[in-house]
Amino acid sequence: MENAAQITASQLQQALRTQSIPVPSHSWLQTLVSSSRQQLPLASLIATARTRLLASDLTTRNLLDSTYIAEHTFPSSILPTPPNTNNTTINTEVKETCLGRDIAVQVLDIENLNRSRWEQVEELEAIERGEQTRGRQVIRLPTTTTLTGDGDDLGVVDESTQSTTTTAMTSGGAATAAREQEKQNKNATHKLVLQDAKGAKMFALELRRIDRIAVGKLNIGEKMLLRAGTVVARGVLLLEPATCQVLGGKVELWHKAWVEGRLARLKEEVGADRR
Repeated sequence: MENAAQITASQLQQALRTQSIPVPSHSWLQTLVSSSRQQLPLASLIATARTRLLASDLTTRNLLDSTYIAEHTFPSSILPTPPNTNNTTINTEVKETCLGRDIAVQVLDIENLNRSRWEQVEELEAIERGEQTRGRQVIRLPTTTTLTGDGDDLGVVDESTQSTTTTAMTSGGAATAAREQEKQNKNATHKLVLQDAKGAKMFALELRRIDRIAVGKLNIGEKMLLRAGTVVARGVLLLEPATCQVLGGKVELWHKAWVEGRLARLKEEVGADRR
């Protein structure tokens, strides 16, 4: 007969199967349960498992349930032959098809195709400083993200309490910039690189605007669930709100390396590092 910890791990795994997040392996959950000095209620264990899972690399050995991996990764029919886990390639022979099952993925790269290289530099520099603007407020991004399902982890520093930012931004200029940024975000089209739990990578393109997908809003390492019915055209995933669910999360080291690496590449392209 199973001991209390094993029963709790089994119950926890079963509870997680009813949610949209990837299902962890029994051994991973067993370690999670055993590491607790006291017996936590199921609701607390679910919340802890969710937070840790969304902050993990989906390709980590023994992280996810083997059955879940088999049922929620890209089918070989839409991947290049042989599949390449080192680089992102496209199977152009797939003219158009639809995913026949839900696929769990993590974000490796994102680019706003509507912004020039220089505009992307400015945007990434603001993110690196931990600041973005919204209306007449400065949005200061926290150094450490609290992972939640809704992804709204922004710390708001109002102008009335930040004299330095007030002098740097006039009310009219901030409002104009905010309206312009909102307009650009509304009309933006983003290209992403997504990876499944087996390590296979695919390009994805917004077919219809998804509000959660934006540079500075979507984290590197963030998890997404591509629903059955997602269109694949010329080997590229076409994303729209009805079939793309952003789950949240962030792999801190990946995100930091991505911001620094992409900023350096963009600066080199536009010659900004020689100013």
